Amino acid sequence: MNSAQFVAALLDPAAPLPQGLIDPQGRAAPRRFDVYRNNVTLGLIRVLEAGFPATRALVGDAFFAAMAGEYARACPPQTRIMMLYGDDFADFIAQFPPAATLGYLPDVARLEQAIRRSYHAADARSIDPLVFTTFTEADLQTLHLRFAPAVQIVASPWPIFGIWAANMRGAAAPQMAAEAVMVMRPDFDPMPSLLPQHSLETVQAFIAGAELGAALNLATGPFDLGGLLKLLLTGGAIVGIDQDDR
Repeated sequence: MNSAQFVAALLDPAAPLPQGLIDPQGRAAPRRFDVYRNNVTLGLIRVLEAGFPATRALVGDAFFAAMAGEYARACPPQTRIMMLYGDDFADFIAQFPPAATLGYLPDVARLEQAIRRSYHAADARSIDPLVFTTFTEADLQTLHLRFAPAVQIVASPWPIFGIWAANMRGAAAPQMAAEAVMVMRPDFDPMPSLLPQHSLETVQAFIAGAELGAALNLATGPFDLGGLLKLLLTGGAIVGIDQDDR
């Protein structure tokens, strides 16, 4: 028996018992292995329950446990570091037939995974907001903003921030509308925030390194630039500013 066969048997209850398993008395130990197999799967389910609380709340404990168990068997951990296990859980949910009618569920899971990635991202010191006062209006157009590693963006045709906030913060039920969320980490805990309408393309261009002026031209409609910059600065999202030589 090799390690791959052992792992396959460990995660698949239908797989044959690995050969050579014996108890301290030298007897076959199928029951001991079944207990071990159950504990491993249960442990992976618990990791997913902790990482995706809003997703779990939306479908209920029993449904989530069944779905997470299927995921654990289909997508076992590839590393001993479990803090981000479930990175493709949202993609699994999107293909999970019992969740087919819950179109918003994969994107809610993507938001929760973004929160996890933000939490575990490297630290970075945010800039002093007063630095913007040192540039002329013309200079501002040529700036490139550098963002903290903790910054994550999730966009969806569903009101994912509203759904998340209703389940995690007790907010009112959201109106049906597309939403884009930026996750920032100003202190120790990630802070999901709703991006202003029409600003998603601009923020994505900021993060990609575009000049401020060019990025603003990508906006799909009018939005409050001052409000957006306040959001980014309050969230500690901007860690540096570069300027093209002119």
